[in-house]
Amino acid sequence: RWEIYINIRVCSAYLLLNLLRGFLCFSCACHTAGNMSSVSIPPPKCLLKSLVVPYRHMFGPGPSNVPLRILEAGANPVIGHMHPEIFKIMSDIKSGIQYMFQTQNNMTLAVSGTGHSAMECAIFNAVEPGESVLTAVNGIWGERAAEMTERIGKLPCYSDSFCQSYGLCDHTAISSQALSKHRPVLFFLAHGESSTGVLHPLEGIGQLCHKYNCLFLVDSVASCGGTPLYMDQLEIDILYTGSQKVLNAPPGTAPISFSERACQKILNRRTKPVSFFLDLSWLANYWGCDGKLSRVYHHTGPVTAFYSLRESLAVLVEEGLQNSWERHQEVAEYFHAGLESMGLKLFVKPKEARLPTVTTIVAPHGYDWKEITAYIMKTHNLEISGGLGPSVGLVLRVGLMGCNSSKANVDMVLAALKDALKHCHKSKV
Repeated sequence: RWEIYINIRVCSAYLLLNLLRGFLCFSCACHTAGNMSSVSIPPPKCLLKSLVVPYRHMFGPGPSNVPLRILEAGANPVIGHMHPEIFKIMSDIKSGIQYMFQTQNNMTLAVSGTGHSAMECAIFNAVEPGESVLTAVNGIWGERAAEMTERIGKLPCYSDSFCQSYGLCDHTAISSQALSKHRPVLFFLAHGESSTGVLHPLEGIGQLCHKYNCLFLVDSVASCGGTPLYMDQLEIDILYTGSQKVLNAPPGTAPISFSERACQKILNRRTKPVSFFLDLSWLANYWGCDGKLSRVYHHTGPVTAFYSLRESLAVLVEEGLQNSWERHQEVAEYFHAGLESMGLKLFVKPKEARLPTVTTIVAPHGYDWKEITAYIMKTHNLEISGGLGPSVGLVLRVGLMGCNSSKANVDMVLAALKDALKHCHKSKV
C-alpha cells in the first residue's frame, strides 16, 4: 500500500510540474505574440490598393515601348534558373545575340542588369591594376566609362575628347595619336552616343587598337539593331548593348560578347576582377561558354527577363537585321525632314553622323525645354526628353526605336511638338 501511495504522489508531482511548464510556455507565447502585434510601423495603405500603371508613348531615348508579344513572353511561369529548359532559352538568346552583333564569338551572353552592368563587366574583366585605359569622350557614356575605370583603384585612365562639335572628325587619326601616346590595354568608344545623337564611325579603329596591343570596347546600347554594325568585321573585341532600346524588351538584361583576343587576356588575369557578380569566368560557366559539362551556381538569373529577351530577339530575327537597319534609317530621314520643315534645327549637322535611333533637336530659342517636355507628356501622353550630360539645356531628344520606329509615330511626335510650341511660353528676349 505504501508503495502504491508513493507512486501516486510521484506521478501527481510530475503531472503538476508539466502543467506548470505548460503554463509558463503559454504565458511566454502570449507575451511574445503581444509584442509582435504591437508593431511600430503600420502596414502601408498604398500597398492595399491595386497597382495602376498608365500607358505612354515612350519616344524618349529609352526605354522604349514593349510590344504585347514580348510582355506576354515575360509572363510565362517562373522555373528554376538552373533548369535545363532555362539553359535552352539561354542558348537561344546566345544565338540571337550572335546574329544581332554579327559575330561568331563563343563568349556571348547577357549580363543580368542594364547596359551599365555590361559596361562594368567589360571594364572590370579586361583591366587589371597598373594597366591604363583610354576612353573617347564624345558624350556622357565616355565620361561614365572613365568614372568606372577610376573606381577600380589607382589606374591610369586617359580621356580624349572626340568630335566636340558633334559632327564628323578623323577618328582614326585621333585614335592613333592617343593610342601611341598612352599605350592603353583597352580603348572605349560609344558607337551611338544617345546624349548628343551622334553615330560614330568605327572603321579602321579595331585594326589600329590591335596594332598597339590594345582591346577595342564598343558601347552599342543606342545603336545596335538600328544601324549597321559588324562586330567581327570591325575587329571589335568587346561589344555590348541593352535590352530596352531597339530590342523593345523591358530593362534588365544586357547582351555582351567577347572576342578570342579579349578572352585570352581576361581568362589569364593575374588578379581577380573587382566584381564577383560580373566575373566573366563565372558568367561563362553559367552561360555554357566555357566548354565544361556541368554548370555551377553563380547567381539567380532573372528568368522572366530571359523570356522577354529571347522573344525580342525572335522579333528581330523574323524582321531581318538588314530590314531593321533600313527601316530605322528611312524613318529617321522622314523625321528629320519633318523637323526642318517646322523650322527646327538638328543638333548634328552632317547627315551621315546622325544616329537613326535617337534624334537630337536644338532646343528652340526662347522656350524652356522642361516646359515643352512636360506639356507634351501631360497633353499628348508622350515622352520625349531633354539633354543628358554635356547636352543638358542644349537639345530635345526623341528616340524612335524598334517597334516605335514608324512614320505614324513620327507624325505623332511632330504634331505634339507643333502643339507645344504654340501653347508653351516663349520669351521675347
